[in-house]
Amino acid sequence: MGRAGLSMAGRQLWAICLLALSLISPMSVAAPDLLLANVYRDGVDLSAYLVSEKFDGVRAVWDGQTLQSRAGHPIAAPAWFTADWPKTPLDGELWLARGQFERLSGIVRRMEPVDAEWRQVHYLVFELPGAAGSFRQRVRQMQSLVRQAAVPWLQVIEQKPAVDRVHLQKMLAAVLQSGGEGLMLHRADAPYETGRSDTLLKVKPWLDAEAVVIAHLPGKGKYTGLLGALQVRLPDGRNLRLGTGFSDAERRQPPPIGAVVTYRYRELNANGLPRFASFLRVRPE
Repeated sequence: MGRAGLSMAGRQLWAICLLALSLISPMSVAAPDLLLANVYRDGVDLSAYLVSEKFDGVRAVWDGQTLQSRAGHPIAAPAWFTADWPKTPLDGELWLARGQFERLSGIVRRMEPVDAEWRQVHYLVFELPGAAGSFRQRVRQMQSLVRQAAVPWLQVIEQKPAVDRVHLQKMLAAVLQSGGEGLMLHRADAPYETGRSDTLLKVKPWLDAEAVVIAHLPGKGKYTGLLGALQVRLPDGRNLRLGTGFSDAERRQPPPIGAVVTYRYRELNANGLPRFASFLRVRPE
């Protein structure tokens, strides 16, 4: 029976259902093509790289008009936050302070931005998507664009010569002592590119990776009735259990099935699986 054959009450219910579906149906979004980092390893020619601090923030892409997440979802920043930004596309990190990722994530995820919270947020620029020239040249372009914008919360991440392994280890120790999480290396002569590449390397005392939650495993003992572990699927299709790293609140309300989570680990075992893997956080969309 078509809609025309429904009673008045039935037609009203039909309309309500259509409205509800329009509100809950996920929008089709395209994730922006970005450069993704490999992990630093001994033997890399550090003289070819510039080094910067790895900030513990939320990656965000400015297309010249709107701000979106790494997954392509719009970020509801206040209008004043981006009002005077350049029309040139930017790639960077929304950042609050060292050790403040969870609070930042809460600010960024709000559908209705809170001005007082966003007054504390910075956008730290580290790339110009699609721009010509080497990375060293693009750094100068970024600095020029940010100077012209003259917005205090819009900044360029400082890039320095990596020099050699001894210099790199000293820089890493200083960042870690200050509460930072690591360093990033970017080839100074590299043209703009996307995808995972040795053009960009991360240097951290712990390694990290992402996986998709596929099951909640029940806890035992003191965790009876709570989450015991997450079963996650790695990009290569293999499964891994994450049983540590959770707060009590996260064990009571674990990341949902299908969520993308970040975990950290020390190294890979002989089978290529992460050793000493522990939950770090849910990746913001």
